[in-house]
Amino acid sequence: MNVMTLNGYHAKIEYDEALDLFRGEILGLSGGADFYGKNPRELRAEFKKSLQVYLEVCKEKGLEPRRHFSGKFNLRIPAELHERLAIAAQAQGKSINTLAQEALQRSIAP
Repeated sequence: MNVMTLNGYHAKIEYDEALDLFRGEILGLSGGADFYGKNPRELRAEFKKSLQVYLEVCKEKGLEPRRHFSGKFNLRIPAELHERLAIAAQAQGKSINTLAQEALQRSIAP
């Protein structure tokens, strides 16, 4: 995963072939902010500038900079997988929710 981190904020980094630049998009914001750079050092400097401008605008407008996450989301899966998860969870003495949380945590662990 191409992610750059600065002051607890994360940005997805992609190469824009048309511009011959790297593009960063700051993730988890209540609005949008992006930045461009030719190399990692320039990209990090532009990340810092873009984040600073975004945070200043949010402060001026009285907006929360980070997106609010409720801790809930719906997941649609095939009925067969649902059944297999339910059986596996019961066999382990866990809820499907706990089993899913554990699997999701493993998928993002460094």
